[in-house]
Amino acid sequence: MTGSGRRTVRSRVRSLSDADDDSLREIGPRLNRHRERSKYGSSIPIFSNANLKVLLGICFLAFFIILFMIHRLLNSTMEPKLPRAVTPFPAPKIMDLPQFQGEHKESLYWGTYRPHVYLGIRARTPKSLIAGLMWIGVKDGRYHLRHVCRHEDDLSTYGWTRHNGRDFGHQVLVDHGMTLTTGFLKSKEEGSGYGGDWAVRINVQIDKSQWNEEFGKGAQLFFYLADEGGNALDVSREKLNIHEDSLLASGSQADIGDWQLHLKSMDDLELHYAGFHTPHFHNLSDLVEENLASQIKKHARLQLSDSLDDSPNVLVFQIVGGFPFTTDIVLISGTDSESSREEERVRMLTGTSLSNQLKYKEQEFDEKFEKIFNLAEKVDSESVSVGKAAIGNLLGGIGYFYGQSKIALSRILNLREHVNYVSYWPAELYTAVPSRSFFPRGFLWDEGFHQLIIWRWDIHISLDIIGHWLDLMNVDGWIPREQILGAEALSRVPEEFVPQHPTNGNPPTLFLALNDIINGLKNNEFTAMDRSEISLFLERAFVRLEAWFHWFNTTQSGKQMSSYYWHGRDNRTMREINPKTLSSGLDDYPRASHPSEDERHLDLRCWMLLAADCMHSIQELLDKESKPGMDYGSTAKLLLDFELLNQMHFDDAYGAYFDFGNHTEKVQLKWKELEAGQNYATRQLVRDVMEIPVLRLVPHIGYVSLFPFMGRIIPSGSWILEKQLELISNRSFLWTDYGLRSLAKTSSLYMKRNTEHDPPYWRGPVWINMNYRILSALHHYSKENGPYQDKAKAIYEELRSNLIRNIVRNYQQTGFLWEQYDQIKGKGKGTHPFTGWTSLVVLIMAEAYGKI
Repeated sequence: MTGSGRRTVRSRVRSLSDADDDSLREIGPRLNRHRERSKYGSSIPIFSNANLKVLLGICFLAFFIILFMIHRLLNSTMEPKLPRAVTPFPAPKIMDLPQFQGEHKESLYWGTYRPHVYLGIRARTPKSLIAGLMWIGVKDGRYHLRHVCRHEDDLSTYGWTRHNGRDFGHQVLVDHGMTLTTGFLKSKEEGSGYGGDWAVRINVQIDKSQWNEEFGKGAQLFFYLADEGGNALDVSREKLNIHEDSLLASGSQADIGDWQLHLKSMDDLELHYAGFHTPHFHNLSDLVEENLASQIKKHARLQLSDSLDDSPNVLVFQIVGGFPFTTDIVLISGTDSESSREEERVRMLTGTSLSNQLKYKEQEFDEKFEKIFNLAEKVDSESVSVGKAAIGNLLGGIGYFYGQSKIALSRILNLREHVNYVSYWPAELYTAVPSRSFFPRGFLWDEGFHQLIIWRWDIHISLDIIGHWLDLMNVDGWIPREQILGAEALSRVPEEFVPQHPTNGNPPTLFLALNDIINGLKNNEFTAMDRSEISLFLERAFVRLEAWFHWFNTTQSGKQMSSYYWHGRDNRTMREINPKTLSSGLDDYPRASHPSEDERHLDLRCWMLLAADCMHSIQELLDKESKPGMDYGSTAKLLLDFELLNQMHFDDAYGAYFDFGNHTEKVQLKWKELEAGQNYATRQLVRDVMEIPVLRLVPHIGYVSLFPFMGRIIPSGSWILEKQLELISNRSFLWTDYGLRSLAKTSSLYMKRNTEHDPPYWRGPVWINMNYRILSALHHYSKENGPYQDKAKAIYEELRSNLIRNIVRNYQQTGFLWEQYDQIKGKGKGTHPFTGWTSLVVLIMAEAYGKI
């Protein structure tokens, strides 16, 4: 049928052509017959009426076609096409999958999704009701309002010691002798609105040995509620008295219907309030401070004004109580329904009932923690407590963000120069964060490490987070590496660091987690329902993962086959001793002194192997055929080629793997007098190159050198494996009593500043994410038959013990997990609390490494 149909069409075309020829031959004589000689001697054809109608019809049709084309042309000029960098990837969104709708979506509606504040609650929706806690603390003899997590507040400790990522959390905050504990609980009962209800319990106590009673015998808390949608909030009455009525405020919201906020306490508390109308929510502490300052000036008292702006969309309640005291604050939703049962629901989320539920949830957390990680037989009880705090603050630090990234239009790499940018499409992101105080937003390469832990705890939360990240992909397959979404996130980042460059990548670490999950499928570690949902997720995600891989494989590829290099290094710098490679995640780790297209970055090559291998596994799992130019198995095989790897990156003299590029070791920072304009000179520390660079291996032993080892590319019987074990265990290179340092002591840039203002970052200190990956490889080689099996096992056991001991000791002494650890004394350094990838200590304790 199909074949004959095609023949019929072709024959019709031929027939029409033949007919046209005959017609022309016939029309010729007819036209001649209708021609008359004009008086000027020219011949004018006289058409018949039928032919004239046809001609007029054709003219009209041509006229309208021309009009249509002009209209299209004008429209295309008036509406310029979006730049590719801000054009969304043209595929169904992962988050539109049915498994992320319905009960799943509602169960995650409310949460402690504002990680940048000490206690912040919001919904996973762009225009949410948001709630939070402030209090007045004392430091250096002065009052300070606490709200946003900041190093300057100098709290002894804060963080979720338990949090299940869904409906329960317990947090401890110690502020110069005053201890606040906050409990969080969600409930979905008959009569509740969408997302259910939630309660917060706040307990305040003091350590009398550290508290100066000159600063009062009680605490001043400020609990607020704000509506991002601008809806007006109502205070229950002018004078608040919780012993007469627990209702504080009420309002209405599209998602949850009518709602009420209640406060209950058995203690004698004094309440005041203030209502504000504002379009901004990133500076709520400023509103409170200004109101308090005004009251002190007018009435010499530290209390809110008990007044409201017109149509307030922010309500702040001041809670004053003598030490110690406890208060329960409850939000109930859907109070406009016939079966709302307000009193019963408030009673269930306060007092003894709340105490019992919080206790039950705490026990449930402990049981789940032990079931998943099985630490009781592997580490002591102190280490177990630290492990719980690590995962608790990681889960409690999951945030929801909504906004538009700023995408740089130019390739300017110098942060001092102005960068033109265009806005990404409005997008939401549900993600864990590296640090609630310093990095309370999404970072792409951190997230893969976070998910190594989270998928083991709750696969549904993990897939939700990974799906949100992949849905941020643009049409080229690029994902912005740092997500600064919304006014609250923007308020924490210096302007020059906001624009993201679409030419620059970030390690595709989500493949680490996906690889683990796929191996979990192969090992039957999931229920039948979970297996089904993971498969559906991978099916929907596959086209995005393909695009992501393709983006790396084309835009970051090097001159030589199977070579790659990180784009984004500044080849014009005069201030950096070694231009940073921010896109690699390893920032100031030494690379070729002179950035160029000739570079070959060893770590990126190994990340590409991981990605290709993972894509091949997904392809096999989903029974997908390879597309032309997309044979992941062949790509992985090429990148696994041990001889080729050695030709490109191995140095026999050092017995180590290195980057390759245009390099000289003779570079230093030198003080010079530089003209600053108008005959004015300044003394600045600038880069001084003392010899012409040449193409060569870059001789710096450190984390990058160990990437082939981490990727388990080296055969277990190879002498090169023994060399790697020697580099790891040698104190002159990487070994310390606190973990492996990031750069060998023998490096010319060991602990050297990169600029006048940039202290060493990845040039010596101990980082837990890389130590985890090295431990994982050591564990692998300790199980592989070969001449170096016993040596790998001995190094593994000592390194694991050193890492756990130092992290636990630091937590006990300081109250925090840290971004990095000093390689000389083991002291925590950098940002804190850093319960991003430092939380991998839980997997180190559990010896849970996955198969790469």
